[in-house]
Amino acid sequence: MMKGNQIIILTAEADGRILQAGLRKIEVMSELVAYVDGGCLGNPGPSGIGVVINGCASGPVRIAKWIGHQDNNVAEYAALMEALQYAVSRKARKLHVYSDSEVVVRQMTGEYICRSARLYSLHWTCRKLARSLAFSISHVPRESNAEANGLAQSALRRRGQSKVVPPMLPAAEALLETFGVVPLRGEILDTSLAPSETQTTASL
Repeated sequence: MMKGNQIIILTAEADGRILQAGLRKIEVMSELVAYVDGGCLGNPGPSGIGVVINGCASGPVRIAKWIGHQDNNVAEYAALMEALQYAVSRKARKLHVYSDSEVVVRQMTGEYICRSARLYSLHWTCRKLARSLAFSISHVPRESNAEANGLAQSALRRRGQSKVVPPMLPAAEALLETFGVVPLRGEILDTSLAPSETQTTASL
């Protein structure tokens, strides 16, 4: 959510298949693979993000979240940040991300310089989180990112059916705060679609 020049991060911190209510410990995962996408109706317009995370012991984690009135590039970065926050809070050692946004992929790999004041805080936060693990990102065509795209579309079109996600466990919140990221409550939709395909890799 944008407020003036500030970016407020909305994050879905818990998934019922990974964290149960109470004080259950965060699972430690060695390697995660995420497909991320952000979309909006109009540019800018009502926006949503979709994230599919593979490599969790309980199976894939799917996140579909409304993020307010944004433009497409902000939504794409918000989806990447969601995957990074999830990986860092679960103490994953490695994360590879697939995105169909050339802007996000090329800025994160250093091929493009992020000069946009609108995107700079998101870009800076994503790179800071990425330095805490073995991170890599690569571009895929939209048709190979269909599941994440479908989740993003579900979030922005079905906002009224979303539910508020409970806050993450204190240990996970503290871990993200060491990176200067303040997690807030967001909205998530449970949606199940077909898995996406992988493509070639580019490391950060």
